[in-house]
Amino acid sequence: MKKDEIELLGDNHVFTSVATPLRVDAFDKSDDEKIENIQNYFEKIMEELGLDLTDDSLSGTPYRVAKMYVKELFYGLDPKNKPQLSVFENKYGYKKMLVEQNITIDSSCEHHFLPITGFAHVAYIPKDKVVGLSKINRLVDYYAHRPQVQERLCLQILKDLQETLETEDVIVLMSAKHLCVSSRGIKDKSSFTTTIEYGGSFKKTEYRNEFFECIKNKINE
Repeated sequence: MKKDEIELLGDNHVFTSVATPLRVDAFDKSDDEKIENIQNYFEKIMEELGLDLTDDSLSGTPYRVAKMYVKELFYGLDPKNKPQLSVFENKYGYKKMLVEQNITIDSSCEHHFLPITGFAHVAYIPKDKVVGLSKINRLVDYYAHRPQVQERLCLQILKDLQETLETEDVIVLMSAKHLCVSSRGIKDKSSFTTTIEYGGSFKKTEYRNEFFECIKNKINE
C-alpha cells in the first residue's frame, strides 16, 4: 500500500469488520513474552528518534510502555480478560427502559495508537433477563481497551449485550474526542465524534426519543 493510501485510510476512519482483526496465533505467546518483545522493539524506536537510553529517566521507558500495552491499554484483546456478564431472571417483570449513562470510554485509535476518550450511554428493555449494572460498564471498558475505531466499538458492545440479554432491544450512543484529530492533522481541539447503534424497539422513533431525553444533558458534558 502506498503512503498516500495509508494516510487516506486512517483519516477516513475506515474499519473492515465488527470483529477486531486478529491473527490466528494472536495468543500463542504469553503476556511476559509479548512484553519482552515489545520492550525490545520500542527500545529500537526510541533509539531511531535519537534518545539516549542510558539516561536514568529514559532507561526504563521501553519496559513501561510494553507492560502498559499488554496489561493495560490493550488488555481487551485477550478473550480471557472478558468480564463475566451475570444475568438474572427478570422476577420483577420490569419492562421499561433501563439506561446506564456516562460510562467512561478510555480507548486507543487503531490508525495512530492515540487516545480516544469520552462517554458511552447504554440502554436496554428487559425481557426475561436483566444484567448487573456494573457489568455494562465492565463490558464497555473491555471492548474499549484494544486498538479501536469508534464505530466498531459501538457495534461490539451492542451485539454482545443483545446476545447476552437475548433481546434486540438495545441502544448504544458514544461521544468521544480523538487525539488523532486534536493533536495531529487538522489539530481541532474542540470537536468530538458521536456514534449510535440500536436494534429492536429502538428502531421506533418514540423509543429513541425517550432514550435521547434521558441523556440529553449528558452528551456534551
